[in-house]
Amino acid sequence: MPERPSITSSEIGVLWVTYQQKTMVLRMLDYFIEKADDAEAQKIMTDIARDVSPYVDKIKNLFQSEGIPLPVGFTSEDVNSGVPKLYDNGFDIMFLRMVKEISMAMHTLNITMSYREDIILMMRQLTQVTQQCYEQCTRYLLKKGLLTRAPYVAVDNSVEFVKHENYLTGLSPFKEKRTLNTVEIAHIYHAIESNVVGMHMIMGFAQCAQEPAVSKYFNNGAELAKSIVKEMSEIMLENDIPVPAPSGGNVTSSTAAPFSDKIMMYCVSLFCSFSLGGNSLGTSFSLRNDLPAKMAIFMKDIFEYAHKGAKIMIKNGWLEEPPQTKKQ
Repeated sequence: MPERPSITSSEIGVLWVTYQQKTMVLRMLDYFIEKADDAEAQKIMTDIARDVSPYVDKIKNLFQSEGIPLPVGFTSEDVNSGVPKLYDNGFDIMFLRMVKEISMAMHTLNITMSYREDIILMMRQLTQVTQQCYEQCTRYLLKKGLLTRAPYVAVDNSVEFVKHENYLTGLSPFKEKRTLNTVEIAHIYHAIESNVVGMHMIMGFAQCAQEPAVSKYFNNGAELAKSIVKEMSEIMLENDIPVPAPSGGNVTSSTAAPFSDKIMMYCVSLFCSFSLGGNSLGTSFSLRNDLPAKMAIFMKDIFEYAHKGAKIMIKNGWLEEPPQTKKQ
């Protein structure tokens, strides 16, 4: 066997997606670092940018050595420096925390699709860097009072096993719904928290987008996120569980675009993919049958919304193709 085997199709795909995501994050961090709320937030963002940049270079070198065309990804042309702040009150770290949450899931999945030791090591190292940054963001937001913990609840004093199929009931109007269990609360609250951040992000995007169709698309996305937050909150309130509301991440009055429409559309596409994955997990771990039914509707709406976004990106020449297989 050769000392280093050739790169596989799945490894090309893994590296290509990683390159797209990392160049997006680095370019958006260029702006957020410049407009940081305070020195601590600026250091968190500067440190992660410093730690991630070498991996973009490693992917470049890998592609060049394997004769694979280098992706375009996102460049300095996708960031407009010098414009006023579009967000304040901790949104920069809230955004970074959400991006790192997406990255943790991606890197873990990428390891399972990689075979070469150097690529597995790269994904393992990126996972470690990402986890450290995520923890720093969480500590920062909690300390500043910008991140609300999930609700506290009282639990039974003994272990119980399900004794009746009524435990699964939720859709029937003739049967009483049981109270939510803590696993279900965890996924519902996670959906609320994620969609609140996403709603703030996309409202800012809508406010500064250059293309009218893109601005309209973002406004529709904000309404979709708002409806998910509303319905998930109602489920918790029906169970007498308070819904903590994150207090950070305000959109300013600025209409000057810090980012290109292209990078903002890709960012929303990435968040949609993350939301679909999160709702899939929530569906898998929810045993009260009204919850998977509701999450399935959300997933349908999110998928249709993402599909419309893809059409806008294609129309404007913003959707970069992954490496294609040659026709025989």
